Amino acid sequence: MSESSKPFIRVAAGVILRPDGSVLLGQRPADKPWPGWWELPGGKLEPGETVLEALARELKEELDIEVTDATPWVTYTHEYPKNIVQLAFCQVRGWVGEPKCMEDQQLAWVDPSHAPLPIGPLLPATEPPMRWLQLPDRYLITSIGIPEGLANYLVKLETALQEGVRLVQFREPAWTGEDKDDQGLLAAFQQVLQLCRRHGARCLVNSCHSESWWSEADGVHLRAADARDWAARKPGLDSDALHPLKSLVPGLIGVSAHQAADLEAARAVAADFAVLGHVLDTPSHPGVPGMGWAGFAKLAENAGLPVFAIGGQSAATLTDARRHGAHGIAGIRGV
Repeated sequence: MSESSKPFIRVAAGVILRPDGSVLLGQRPADKPWPGWWELPGGKLEPGETVLEALARELKEELDIEVTDATPWVTYTHEYPKNIVQLAFCQVRGWVGEPKCMEDQQLAWVDPSHAPLPIGPLLPATEPPMRWLQLPDRYLITSIGIPEGLANYLVKLETALQEGVRLVQFREPAWTGEDKDDQGLLAAFQQVLQLCRRHGARCLVNSCHSESWWSEADGVHLRAADARDWAARKPGLDSDALHPLKSLVPGLIGVSAHQAADLEAARAVAADFAVLGHVLDTPSHPGVPGMGWAGFAKLAENAGLPVFAIGGQSAATLTDARRHGAHGIAGIRGV
């Protein structure tokens, strides 16, 4: 069957989350394709339905629960041997009733960070969201600025880590040393990295810094221009081969994005997430208006990977960010 002749199916899938971070999976019944495989609950959109309407209907039919709090998350397309499925994953954090089997399927609450999972195998399209769920919802970007500010910044960073921040980006383009990659800046990066690891947090290094640092960090965060440059480096004749950046960066890959082309580059380099903005007015961009939540939502909907909102973000905006399709928030001061 040629690719063009494959049926295209739109699905609303529920990422039903307990406060402890566990997610609900269901086992496919014996009378359906892929019997015995595990997936996120949901089903096909009917004509005229929105994603959230379809999700509420499917979860009522499948699990007998009434959804009270659901937000768009990631829309992801997966090609199976016989069809192409576009899955609109939505995070569900509120519902009435206790999920129960209405279609003879088995259910299980699992911790996405537990490896290996106690159940399996997972349906192929279910594997990416289980990885994405391991990303925290806050992403802190450093702002040390000058060597004399390091000691004070480490105190503030430790406070943030004690309060639950688990993802940090070391980004110091304005460091005042004669050489941006001098020993003083390298020592600052290593101290930030050690402090993060002491608290179980991951620390990425921004691509404005030397590639020689990337192997020390827990991943790299690419500036938008750098992501586009890397995207132009093809993996070779084998279209299924990993992008060469993946062999260089064994950890997480993040990408800064300001427009659709940047998100396309993020997908091309197999990034784990993107940071999109700026959304609201922020001191980092004085006099430059943000894209606003409507602009953010439009771009995030087609990103195909988790997106953090940046620009004017804080704990007070996290709910708004999620409502517009964000995985979480990123920033310097508010995070």
